[in-house]
Amino acid sequence: MARYILGRLAGLVFVLLTVSFLTFFLMYNTPGGPFDELNQPLSPEAKANMMRKYGLDQPFYVNWWNWLTRAVQGDFGESYYYPKTRVIDLFARYWGSSLMLGFLAVAWSFPLGVVLGIIAALKRNTIVDQAITTIALITVTVPIISLIFFGIAIFIIGLKWFGFNNGQPLYQQPANAWVLPAFIFGLGTVGALTRYTRSGMLDVLGQDYIRTAKGLGRALVIMKHAMRNMLIPLVTIFGPVLANAITGSTFVEITFAIPGIGRFFLESIYTRDYPVIIFTVIIAATMLSITNLLIDIAYTLIDPRVRLGGGH
Repeated sequence: MARYILGRLAGLVFVLLTVSFLTFFLMYNTPGGPFDELNQPLSPEAKANMMRKYGLDQPFYVNWWNWLTRAVQGDFGESYYYPKTRVIDLFARYWGSSLMLGFLAVAWSFPLGVVLGIIAALKRNTIVDQAITTIALITVTVPIISLIFFGIAIFIIGLKWFGFNNGQPLYQQPANAWVLPAFIFGLGTVGALTRYTRSGMLDVLGQDYIRTAKGLGRALVIMKHAMRNMLIPLVTIFGPVLANAITGSTFVEITFAIPGIGRFFLESIYTRDYPVIIFTVIIAATMLSITNLLIDIAYTLIDPRVRLGGGH
């Protein structure tokens, strides 16, 4: 186990090096730059001084190496858009709202998606199954921006049940400012998980050891045997869901004026705030890699027959 984890962590280092290098390449080879102000353009001399100050007059690979040598020491640089403000401090300021939004979305959507998937599988080819799968398909295929539009039109403008965020961190807002964003953010998860759980449960229920189980009620067979064999597929999909939740939703955060990481990242792209862009990309890649590692470890806890690293 320890050897496998160390190997995965070494692989994570390689992934982060590759991701950071490619991110620098794309940033520095995209037309425009952080000091190409259109409304109040800098003089050529002032722009040259700013480029020299931040090392932007050097090749991207030189900047990448300079950033890397500082990053391994915990120094991720300062924002171009917020002078004298460390990137890590900005990230900490905005991440709380994204974490809360993601936690609330997963807290209601994951259990509901599992339950609806199980019900649809048990009621296969009935009107209940058709209704659940239709709703799940809608939540998966309809763009989130459309769901946001209908949610605002119905629940905020029409029924006036909820209100908009006032731009403050989500945890400082009343419930009516974060219920609707968390609901909309979780809709896609509900749909995908419902379809995934239904498919997996139908596969498990079709196994011989389930169909021929005797002496046990149907409910007990499902809880004791079917659900246990559904855990690994559920854990598999939980990883990407969790990684997506804790890195924020750009559309939801911008529309509802939530100061979160998704909104912060999009603004940094617009302003070409390179230190913020690279730090956010690295955090997202790290979160996804770590959740995948934790999922692999969870496999061995759920099913002792699973061995990491190809063991038997």
